[in-house]
Amino acid sequence: MTVRVGHPAPDFNVSAYHRTKDGTDAQFGQVKLADFKGKWVCLFFYPLDFTFVCPTEIVAFNKALGEFEDRNCVLLTASTDSTYSHKGWCDAHADLKSLKYPMLADTNHKLSEAYGVLDEEKGIAYRGVFLIDPNGVTRWLAVHDLGVGRNVDEVLRVLDALQTDKLCPCNWHKGEKTIN
Repeated sequence: MTVRVGHPAPDFNVSAYHRTKDGTDAQFGQVKLADFKGKWVCLFFYPLDFTFVCPTEIVAFNKALGEFEDRNCVLLTASTDSTYSHKGWCDAHADLKSLKYPMLADTNHKLSEAYGVLDEEKGIAYRGVFLIDPNGVTRWLAVHDLGVGRNVDEVLRVLDALQTDKLCPCNWHKGEKTIN
């Protein structure tokens, strides 16, 4: 299956690790795309725990969590690591200790494969980011090479544009005129 804009996003039901909102307690559980029906979802993949570029992205998304929540958008991140690896990394990395959104564990690689970001040879995911609308339809996606981090402001800008449900010109930002 190829993920395509304007088509339903691949459903999933995977193990996840996350901390409580106050960051005091670690939790393990299952996360399903269907859990977020009626909300926007920003699902982003990263290659591996205990690496160098990945925490810069994860922390940047965490700092912008309120911005996503203000837009009725849930943040989810995924890698091919286990929930225990996610927990160990968050416990060991000062900037990840306050992570406030779920980290999905794609140990069987089915999620990465379904979203078209799996590097089969290395068994890791490329840096894919997907915006899924409240009806479960993929509305935007971008895939970066392993060594290039994403721009969270750009993801928010695109989310804002999609939520206008209007034509938005190049470099458009929230509050600017749309095209009639």
